[in-house]
Amino acid sequence: MSEFDMQAWNWDADAAKVERARRVAEAIREMAGPLAGLRALEYGCGTGLLGFALQPALAHITLADTSQGMLTVLREKIAAGGVANMTPLELDLTAGPAPEARYDLVCTLMTLHHIADVDGILARFHDLLVPGGRLCVSDLDTEDGSFHGPRDDVHLGFDRQDLAARMDRAGFHDIRFTTPYEIRRSTGGREEVFPLFLALATR
Repeated sequence: MSEFDMQAWNWDADAAKVERARRVAEAIREMAGPLAGLRALEYGCGTGLLGFALQPALAHITLADTSQGMLTVLREKIAAGGVANMTPLELDLTAGPAPEARYDLVCTLMTLHHIADVDGILARFHDLLVPGGRLCVSDLDTEDGSFHGPRDDVHLGFDRQDLAARMDRAGFHDIRFTTPYEIRRSTGGREEVFPLFLALATR
């Protein structure tokens, strides 16, 4: 089992994660404009916290992840809520083919720093969007490694200017940033603050 498979069953019990998703969804609605009638893909959806926050405004949202544990919890939530416009999907864009469907909106929350090939995934996101579609990426600003501790399999956040340049090279334009949320943690008697950005870009 992956670390996310093991964490899936208690993921939604963390009020901070729920609030983080709510705030990012609110920022997406403010920056991307009306979502009514749009078809969306959330990549790295976990248990669907962001997707559920966006779902009422969308025509349909596909929720994609590689973790079987997360997808199992997600399916149970969709069934329990009787939600008709959400579809779970096992998908790894770094290793397999992309869906044939194209989307008006692609969004991701706290996923990009787990993906080694940032330029590659941005290109895949670009391909999945219809012309004029929007990409919404929310993740950590550059940090010193405190967030995940001693690991070498994650990015230490992202510099906004560098990420904007990468998005531009992937074919995106009208790239804008905002700060919808701050993650706060107390370690060793002191509080650490990790700002979260939301980057919106147009295909």
